[in-house]
This record gives sequence, C-alpha cells and structure tokens, in this order.
Amino acid sequence: MRRRISLVLAAALLAACSPSQPPSTNAAPAPVADAQQAKALEAWRQMLQQQQWEFAAPVGKEIVEKYPGTAAAQEVQKDLAGVSAKATAAVTHRRLVALWSYQAGKESGGDQVTASIYSSDATADKRVRLILRRHSAWGQSVYLFGGGKGFECRGVCNLAAKFDDKPQKVAAYLPDTGEPALFIKDDKGFIARLADTQKFSVEVTEKGKPARTLVFEVGGYDAAKFPPLARK
Repeated sequence: MRRRISLVLAAALLAACSPSQPPSTNAAPAPVADAQQAKALEAWRQMLQQQQWEFAAPVGKEIVEKYPGTAAAQEVQKDLAGVSAKATAAVTHRRLVALWSYQAGKESGGDQVTASIYSSDATADKRVRLILRRHSAWGQSVYLFGGGKGFECRGVCNLAAKFDDKPQKVAAYLPDTGEPALFIKDDKGFIARLADTQKFSVEVTEKGKPARTLVFEVGGYDAAKFPPLARK
C-alpha cells in the first residue's frame, strides 16, 4: 500500500514540475525558413538579371535584415547599395518625365508640335510654362508663358539664368502680339542644352510684381516626342 502511495505522489510531483504546454515560439521551423530564404534570393537574382532595380531593392533589403550573417545576406550586400541607388534614380527619372506634356496637331492652318513644362512653384497661380514649339509656317520658338499682365522686358533683355549650376545670360524679347509671353532669342541653342540639363532656372520680372526666379526640372525632356517639322 505504501509503495502504491509513493508512486502516486511521485507522479503528481513530476506533473507539477512539468509545463502544461510547450513554450511558444514565433520562429519558423528551419526547413521553412531555409525555403523562404532560398526563394527570396532567387527572386533577387532574377530581378538583377532583368535590371528591375525598383523591385530588387526592397527584396534585397528584406534578405539582409531577415537573414543576417547568412550566405544569402552576404551575396545581396555586395550589390545592395548600387541597386538602391539605381532604384532611386529610376523613380526620380519617372517623376521628371511626367512633368512634361507633348502635343501635336493643327494650328492656324499649319502643323504644330509642342513640348511644355510648368515651373516648380508651390501654388498653381504662380506657375509659368516653358514651351518649346515647332510650327510648319512659323518655325521654331522657345518661350515662357505666364498669366496676368505678362513680363517686363525692353527690346532685347538679358536674363540671369542657370543650366544646372552653370550661370549664363539668356537673351529674350516680348512678342508683338501682346500675349503674356517672353521669347528666348536663341531657341536652337536652348533646346540643344536641354539634353544635358536637369534643372533650368531663370530670373524674370512680371509686370506689377517683384523679380523672382523660375525653376524648371527639365531632366525628363524627351527629344523624340518633339520632332522637327517640314516648313511650308
């Protein structure tokens, strides 16, 4: 009888000392984690091969953060900085491209193509458009087009401008039609410089207003969308 009681007590003590449930863990089983890591690494490699920088950058960052110290993380780390830089550049370029508007059609009996972009002002009522225009009868023009009463300029005025960080004087004049526009004299030279320019800034004075600097983020200009026209 005593032996039976001792066995019952021993069993009870063992049950009391043992956890009722196994400890929980958030970690995935090793085979599952290894499979996920291999899948992510393969996706990274494919995106690099296809030069899909914007998709590759977050995948690479996740591999490095989720699997630190692994061979996969070490492989990704070698190229991650460069891939991230390319991804940022791609996003920036897409934004700059979207700033431009291109149109083609008939105007005053002739064919016309235009490329235009607004200045980078905080409010819409202060923005001025930079317009490139080719017309089969009028030829090529580059001008600023604003609202209100137009611009201050007597004869040919020399505007303080910058192509990126390179200062340059830009000769301009008012149109005879009285429109709120300011034409740039050397249209051919101006358009040629756009291909290598990210930001064009120019100081202007609008009638009845103080002088101010207009900034145009022109880096997304696409010359192929502004084709030459045959003169008629």
